[in-house]
Amino acid sequence: MKIYQVNNIKDRSKFLKNLQVHGGGVSIMAKKMELLTFYIKDLKTPAVNILKQDSLSIGAELATPSGVIICEKDRYDCLLIGTRKHIEILAKKELSQPFGLKQLALELQKFLKVKDDKIKIMGIINANDDSFFSGSRFMDRDAIKEIEKMIAEGADIIDIGAVSSRPNADEVLEEVELKRIKPICDAIKSKKLYERVSFSIDSYTPLVIEYALKSGFNLVNDITGASNSEVIKLAIKYGAKLCIMHMQGTPQTMQDNPYYDDIMVEVSDFFEDRIDKCESLGMRRDDIILDVGIGFGKTLEHNLTLIRNMKHFKKFGCEILVGASRKSMIDKIIHTPISERLSGTLAIHLKSISNGGASIIRCHDIKEHVQAISVWESLSI
Repeated sequence: MKIYQVNNIKDRSKFLKNLQVHGGGVSIMAKKMELLTFYIKDLKTPAVNILKQDSLSIGAELATPSGVIICEKDRYDCLLIGTRKHIEILAKKELSQPFGLKQLALELQKFLKVKDDKIKIMGIINANDDSFFSGSRFMDRDAIKEIEKMIAEGADIIDIGAVSSRPNADEVLEEVELKRIKPICDAIKSKKLYERVSFSIDSYTPLVIEYALKSGFNLVNDITGASNSEVIKLAIKYGAKLCIMHMQGTPQTMQDNPYYDDIMVEVSDFFEDRIDKCESLGMRRDDIILDVGIGFGKTLEHNLTLIRNMKHFKKFGCEILVGASRKSMIDKIIHTPISERLSGTLAIHLKSISNGGASIIRCHDIKEHVQAISVWESLSI
């Protein structure tokens, strides 16, 4: 007899089928192989005690602060730990309980419905002379050459913008933005490049967005997070997807001492509000993509928290985009110039994928990301 530990089984059902487990047992055992952890904030004390007993009764666990049992405070934070099977049982059980446990049960059920999405790579073209990474700046003919190169290297989406969103970037008139982007859009349309790859317009200006959508683009990448209803309406009109990004402040102010009471709660509430807004105007949830906005009004610790817990945002039923390519958070971890941040970028993006959250990777280096993700997928059972 020999034994070895098996780690990171991605496709649990496939693993069990290969083991020739009886058909009915595959789904049951697969749920027992996945450990889930939930941080619950401000739960009423009676609810904490009920949830603690219910968790223990089925073999799950609820980590609570001391003092809960004698109700020293009205509310407590706690940590729920259990397999997928445990959480399914609890979610059903708590639906009939008082003190806010029904709402907790409904939230848990959202997480249980999360599914993995196919990983896509989004290349970056900046049609300006101001973006923080000079290697992403391309105009007119050079932009088209770079687009064709990205397609050959395996890009699924190419994101094109004419205005820099780096910290303290200059504001640009919409006429100037359109003038920069127009020749690239015209070439994409005339060459029918949209038949070979999806194109995203990185803009929040309706005039520019509509021109791009008329040119074959099918995704709007809005760093203002759907703040303008006209942008949402344009995406609906042309049948395009809309990426909602979270940003505290504006590019001119976002890094002026950003602060959150709890960044996970605040970004999550922001997405819930903007998704409701989009759906109220007629947009399908399947057409919404979420971007937590790495580096947009966040400190290093804020960025790290979002990356570590990115799977949380899958509860909304939308694809998750991450874009940390060569950003300054890498410099804050290990001092290095922009030109030498590819390794750090790959580490962040692979972590975002392996956490079960991100499925659209916005990056400057297509070939290197295609290779890294292909190898990572091969290593995942």
